Amino acid sequence: MGACDAEALAHYVAVGELGLDGRIAPSPGVLLAALHAGGEGKGLICPAAQGAEAAWAGSVEVLAAPDLLALLAHLKGTALLSTPQPGEAEVVGRGPDLRQVKGQETAKRALEIAAAGGHNLLMSGPPGAGKSLLAACLPGILPPLTPSEALEVSMVASVAGELDGGKMTRTRPFRSPHHSASMPALVGGGLKVRPGEISMAHLGVLFLDELPEFQRAVLDSLRQPLETGTVSVARANSHVTFPARVQLIAAMNPCRCGHLGDPALACSRAPRCAADYQARVSEPLLDRIDLHVEVQGVSAADLTLPPPAEGSTDVAQRVAAARRVQSERYNGHGPRTNAEADGELLDEVATPDEPGRKLLADAAAAMRLSARGVHRVLRVSRTIADLAGAHQVGRIHVAEALSYRRQAPRN
Repeated sequence: MGACDAEALAHYVAVGELGLDGRIAPSPGVLLAALHAGGEGKGLICPAAQGAEAAWAGSVEVLAAPDLLALLAHLKGTALLSTPQPGEAEVVGRGPDLRQVKGQETAKRALEIAAAGGHNLLMSGPPGAGKSLLAACLPGILPPLTPSEALEVSMVASVAGELDGGKMTRTRPFRSPHHSASMPALVGGGLKVRPGEISMAHLGVLFLDELPEFQRAVLDSLRQPLETGTVSVARANSHVTFPARVQLIAAMNPCRCGHLGDPALACSRAPRCAADYQARVSEPLLDRIDLHVEVQGVSAADLTLPPPAEGSTDVAQRVAAARRVQSERYNGHGPRTNAEADGELLDEVATPDEPGRKLLADAAAAMRLSARGVHRVLRVSRTIADLAGAHQVGRIHVAEALSYRRQAPRN
């Protein structure tokens, strides 16, 4: 229209939705657009409501305009727009404390190992045993996000349009979708492709309660993202890849009624109902879960016990120490945690001593472990050794890792 100098606008990237009345409405992905503009040596024009979000990109000139007239006035120098400031960082939230969990020492130990190494965990047990409470305690023992990790998480939230007020957080995401979630809701999709729950949980926790109640096809769609840490969504009009480096925590009952092994409460179809119910989760998906733990039912006597002496703060200190060891170990190699180590790097850092190698070889044959299963045992062993402050993985670390491994069913 000739309302402003086109050459001046050539040095800006513009993002936003322009209304017929001239107002500029918010648009997803402003933080990524700001980072892209900075990489190209350009400024960014964005909606005023998202100026605080764009300001997190650093040394990028941001013009956050409420409408087209205000933008034109700024470009002509008659009324300059104020420079937006980065949004406030959200306070790290606190969830349930492990002191609230009575008993369940094996499950709490598995939760600590999972947190220390970023491992996937499956808890199986009767209703009311505390599986959901244990999962809710996990964010309280995980280390906070580093500044670079917080930026990654915020970029995903920006693409999803969920970065309210430009606020960034140091708390790791914790997503808990209902078992009725569809495949696009879990892995991403839609007409305008948006990240799914597995990407919204990037660098955090994806908690799937009542695992067998999810549609089998939906669960199997997680297999590739859990292995690669990314999810690719292909549509006729676009092909998008989102980050999906998550820690999967799942919970399930042993059977549909949940009381397998209790003669007074189990249904008449036991144990056949348990086999049918557990078969709803495919073996390839189960093989991608590092830690399998049985959570026993809690009795009335257990509930009267005093709170445990050790809470989330104590466990979080051990987890943080193990994470620091891994950060130093993998500095410059790519992985952040033991759960991401693979190939020659895994062999270098997790090869056990001779007694440990012999135990692993014997157990792999007896338990019919796949190659993926053996690698996951090595990763868990490395994490257990890190928690113990051991330089090399030993037999005792391998033995504990094997105790959390699910044995493949025999034909």
